[in-house]
Order: sequence, then structure tokens, then C-alpha cells
Amino acid sequence: MKSNLAVLAIGGNSLIKDKNRISLSFQYDAVKETAKYIAELIKDGLQLVISHGNGPQVGFILRRSEIAEHELPLIPLDICGADTQGAIKYMIEKALLNEFGRGGIDRKIAAVVTQTLVDKDDPSFREPNKPIGSFMEEGEAKTHRTELGWDIVEDAGRGYRRVVASPKPLEILELDAIRLLMDNGYIVLAAGGGGVPVIRNEKGEIESVEAVIDKDLASALLANKLGIDTLVISTAVDMAYLNFDEEDQKPLKKVSLEEIKGYLEEGHFKPGSMKPKIEAIIQFLENGGKKAIITTPENLLRAYRGDAGTTVTR
Repeated sequence: MKSNLAVLAIGGNSLIKDKNRISLSFQYDAVKETAKYIAELIKDGLQLVISHGNGPQVGFILRRSEIAEHELPLIPLDICGADTQGAIKYMIEKALLNEFGRGGIDRKIAAVVTQTLVDKDDPSFREPNKPIGSFMEEGEAKTHRTELGWDIVEDAGRGYRRVVASPKPLEILELDAIRLLMDNGYIVLAAGGGGVPVIRNEKGEIESVEAVIDKDLASALLANKLGIDTLVISTAVDMAYLNFDEEDQKPLKKVSLEEIKGYLEEGHFKPGSMKPKIEAIIQFLENGGKKAIITTPENLLRAYRGDAGTTVTR
């Protein structure tokens, strides 16, 4: 294990802080702010592999595609994932390089568009439940189900939405390239949005699948495979809590693996919010990681030093 290395998983709040300010210029402003805090970690001597979320950005591309459907074909989900990886990595890289210049930091950055192998027989393919794209009227939903084979669900009277599988990540295909760059001193941007999900078909060929991968689970896998002992998850809340958003909420500052597993079993963490982050941390620690941190971007350095956020240790 390498003690001066960490995988940093940046949440969606690092790109979109206000649902009314979602243009690319606003997203880049948010990235620039987060880059300041990442640069503080790097200046402090930490070597990083950085992953990021892409859920809203994939949604935007899908929506543009739907609006233009009368003129252009719909964009496949795997291409949306690859597109957003490239665009978001470009924004992060540019913002970080500018911060390095201002702070006198002599570091190099490389971005790797990443594919993540999943099992074609993963149970989630039998019961897809991850909503993507826009709401649809019943007629449009039926057309897409018939012509494109989409899985469609009705969403609480608000309309119909497409759902896809969210399979467990098994392997990062570009792992050797990421390791080579890391070993040569690069800050590496990888596993964006969990990576583009792919399978190996009956011929042994790589084949894309219509699915999305949890970014934090993929980040945990990446850290384990690289032998990195610290996973940092940057999110919208300063730390994990018991009874979150209730009068008796209790902050979790320093927690053991067994304690956090117990809290998860008791139902303290909400699906679609803190629960997948805690599940990723458990996976990371059970597979050899030593320390995992949850905090906000502005508290990254303090949390890494143990003065903020939630720290979970094996």
C-alpha cells in the first residue's frame, strides 16, 4: 500500500451547485472552486487519482438528443458516458493546471477515458431500476419500449421514465495505463461516472451495455486494484450522520469498519444519497484499504489531516 496516495471521488456538487445555474460556464466556475481545494491536497504532498460523477451531464446530453430526435438519431448511453468523461476531465484538468500555475506546483496531469467491465449476468440486468433521461408521455414511452427495447417505468404520476441496470464494477480496463501514469508522477483523472460499462461477449470481445455504474463503487475498486490505502469521497455534506436531517442527528467523525456496517444495517443511510457511499467505503476497506473519508470539497485538506469530515478505518 502507498501511504501518500489517495483516490479522490468528486461528487456532482463539484460541478452543479445550483439547479438554476447549469450552463457549462457555471459548471466550470464550480470546477474552478473545487480545483482550489484539490490543489491544497496536492501541495501538501498527496498524489491523487481523481474520479468524478457525471449523472446530470449524461442527462443533459440525453435530453438534447431527445429534443433533436426528429432530425438526428438518439445518442447511445455508452457514448454519452464517454462524452461526459472527456468534457468533465478537460474542465478539471484546465482548472487544476491554472491552480498549479498560481500556486507554484510542479505537477503533471493526464486524463484517461475509462471502461469498466461488468458481468453480463449481473442481477441488475434482470431488474433495471436506475432512472435516466427525461419524463415521457405514455405514447412516447410505448414507442421507445417497442422500437428501442427500453425498460420503462411510471414515476409516481409524473410520467414515464427509462430505467437501466446498475451492475457491480469488476475490472477497470485501463488500469495498467493509470498505474503507469501514476508511477511516473502524474495526477490521473480516471473512472469518470464509474466508467463506461462494458462486458465480454461470447467471442471474448468488448461490448458496451446500456447501464450506469456507481461512481463511488468504481472508485473503491480502482483504489483497491492500485494498492492505494486511502479513499476520499467529496460530497455535498460535511460528514456522514446518524438520523440525518432529524432533530437528533448525530455526526460521525471517527468510525470503525464494523461500526459503519452496523449503522448501514440499521438503515441510517438513505438510498441514492449516503448509502451508496457507505457501501463503497465498506467494499474498499474489506478489500485491503486502510482509511476512507467523506467530506465537502472545502474541507478536503482538513479532513485528510483528521480535523473534519467522517473518517472510517479498517
